[in-house]
Amino acid sequence: MDRFRLRRDMFLEGERSMKGQRLEDRLNWLADVTTEELGQSMTNGDLTSEELVRLYMTRIMEDNQKGRSIRAIATLNPEAISIARMLDAERKNGIIRSPLHGVPILLKDNISTADHMPTSAGSLALAENRAKQDAHLVQLVRIAGMVILGKTNMTEWANFMSERMPNGYSSRGGQVLNPYNPGVFDVGGSSSGSAAAVACGFAPLAVGTETTGSILNPACQNGVVGIKPTVGTVSRAGIIPISYTQDTAGVFGITVKDAALAFASITGHDPGDPATGSSPWPEPTAFIWKDQKTNAIKGKRIGLLHNEYYPEATKDQMKIFKLAVEKLKSLGAIIVEDIILASHGEQLNNQVLIHEFKVGIEAYLQDYGSRSNIQSLQDIINFNLNHKELALVYGQSVLEESNKTSGTLTEEAYLAALQKDHLASKENGLDEAMKLNQVDILLSPHDHGEELPAKAGYPSIAVPAGFSERNEPIGITFTGGAFSEPMLIPIAHAFELATKHRKMPSSHV
Repeated sequence: MDRFRLRRDMFLEGERSMKGQRLEDRLNWLADVTTEELGQSMTNGDLTSEELVRLYMTRIMEDNQKGRSIRAIATLNPEAISIARMLDAERKNGIIRSPLHGVPILLKDNISTADHMPTSAGSLALAENRAKQDAHLVQLVRIAGMVILGKTNMTEWANFMSERMPNGYSSRGGQVLNPYNPGVFDVGGSSSGSAAAVACGFAPLAVGTETTGSILNPACQNGVVGIKPTVGTVSRAGIIPISYTQDTAGVFGITVKDAALAFASITGHDPGDPATGSSPWPEPTAFIWKDQKTNAIKGKRIGLLHNEYYPEATKDQMKIFKLAVEKLKSLGAIIVEDIILASHGEQLNNQVLIHEFKVGIEAYLQDYGSRSNIQSLQDIINFNLNHKELALVYGQSVLEESNKTSGTLTEEAYLAALQKDHLASKENGLDEAMKLNQVDILLSPHDHGEELPAKAGYPSIAVPAGFSERNEPIGITFTGGAFSEPMLIPIAHAFELATKHRKMPSSHV
């Protein structure tokens, strides 16, 4: 716990005021509490936001005192208690900013905050990077009255550094572990810390980012809900990037409702991100929970791609998937099986990402990065070479490949890949398949098949669906067309209510 520079007595100050409940009872309650329950407790006067922040800090501290921490947290916010105290004062004066007023939230360590926390993307090269300004989504988080509790560890450079790097590893934060079986089960990447932290009850909500599977994969691996929205619903301004084409921020929660409320709070148009101009929701009020229906599945046509699209799916994942399909049928869904895409067989690659990363990271360093000697991708590569024992445990081949590009986005390889990705994922892919088969959404096992909606920029929601024989979490993923979140969220919510597969990792109950 040394790196957080916090002491136990600091957390427990005011413990006796918590309505006579033992600390242990309060901590156990946090393990699986919803934001609605937290809000009600604060409204009733049973709990303050400040007490809540201290309790979550205690859970984090106790994990770090164990022999083997899951290392989900990169940095705690030294201002979190003061912010919570301010929000408590507002509540006392009748000011409630949103349903999430006073609720703590964690941010992935590639999301800029203009405060005392660094924004490093897990890299030692940016370990001291203090952003010049808040990311747009961070501004909205603050407006909604949430307390930024800290930053989460992640796969370094959002898993865009080396093909050999394991999910959840960063040179700055170490290896994030899966709380259901640390060191055995894959924690998922690259928003590893965000998903694992929510799974353990270190915070009720967390923000992650996805380029290809980086929200859906850790959500499934850690038994939590993950919403990866349509590209353009949430501004990317102030987020350390990989790809202009595919990047998006998203959210994790222990329930669909929690994740949806957090997602709604960070949507909106932003002049700093032109992609948001196409969003039908200009303000963070797009999703009103009272409109969600528990019978949203009835009559919906749900498409299943042919099993050959999921060659990496395990037997356990396919078994759970089939059970989920049967459950959806019992809830009134019309299942359309064995869908084949017109683009089937086309080999897609990462050339769009390779070319866009160099342009994006250098623009970020100029606009958001603190003034230092790290001003370019070459500077990052050089720093790593000069500190290779710590910074290059798994190499940096992807960074080096990206650095070979011109940084102008004029190369034939880039332009050809951009066009191919568009046609394969949209016109000859998901759009045609959904129209031809008259399906509302697609369903997939775990997070498999995430590449096409990632390249298309389409939304997906991962929901817990069960456990393997080894007790490893398994999820399913609902995917829709552009800006179909108002349909996806109720369907995911209805499935969740009908199955209730979510359960805490036993080591953190």
